[in-house]
Amino acid sequence: MPAPLPEFEFVKTAACRDARVNNCPEVAINVPGIVALRDSDRPDTIVTMTAAQWADLTAAVKAGEYDVIA
Repeated sequence: MPAPLPEFEFVKTAACRDARVNNCPEVAINVPGIVALRDSDRPDTIVTMTAAQWADLTAAVKAGEYDVIA
């Protein structure tokens, strides 16, 4: 049986705090060494990674590696 997940404190980006916006990504960084991600529409599905993996992911996003609009 897998170990229980720690208690993550998820936050949304400022744009997603508007009540008219839904289905936003949420990030938790309150557990040392772990970054957790989830979709506000699916809060029970949590993806975790190390801080180094998070840095790699955010750098790739900023560089346009995951752009879906061509």
